[in-house]
Amino acid sequence: MAHDKHRVALVTGGMGGLGEAICIKMAALGYTVVTTYSPGNTKASEWLAAMKQQGYDFKAYPCDVADWESAAACVKKVAEEVGPVDVLVNNAGITRDMTFKKMDKSNWDAVMKTNLDSCFNMTKQVCDGMAERGWGRVINISSVNGQKGAFGQTNYSAAKAGMHGFTKALALEYARKGVTSNTISPGYIGTKMVMAIPSEVLDSKIIPQIPMGRLGKPEEVAGLVAYLASEEAAFLTGANIAINGGQHMF
Repeated sequence: MAHDKHRVALVTGGMGGLGEAICIKMAALGYTVVTTYSPGNTKASEWLAAMKQQGYDFKAYPCDVADWESAAACVKKVAEEVGPVDVLVNNAGITRDMTFKKMDKSNWDAVMKTNLDSCFNMTKQVCDGMAERGWGRVINISSVNGQKGAFGQTNYSAAKAGMHGFTKALALEYARKGVTSNTISPGYIGTKMVMAIPSEVLDSKIIPQIPMGRLGKPEEVAGLVAYLASEEAAFLTGANIAINGGQHMF
């Protein structure tokens, strides 16, 4: 992996449970790791300091991934201050769960913009540069619920399914340019997003549906990101890799 020493990996939403594990894994493999955080996130400097204490010198930039101008400005700054992005991990995501009966336009739009528009907003800034350099990786973090649907998540399931359509079309367009595009669909991983689910719901409804009988670990997903970003994964493009403890197979 020596040649990865100066490769730049940009992870959106890198301060969440999954994003943090991805940042740590990529740094351990020698990538220069950059993450984005929501402009309203007051804990960004705290997180950077905690990571620094653990020996990780991450760079972080405020970026509203749902906003085109914000994404463009962010990536421009990263390119100027750190270098062009070689690996993009579209990981930022939110949930606004409610039944379709109760779903309103603002909660639909918020999830579509943050989870799906963000893929366009971020990837558009880096993809042509990757193609010009003849090497690049776009890794989109979707969800098992984009594959099988989930009660109370018409917005989230639609956005996450949409991500993989984007992955496949992008993979076709950049296949001859040394740029791969893949989707990872995690099941229920022990992150803040999942731990926010009431424990009685987790224990009675969700974990019994997972053949392994446990939640996934963020590090397990991060290992898959690392593989997709590697040289060995050069022939893998347009795929949707499920990592869900056997919960959903197709």
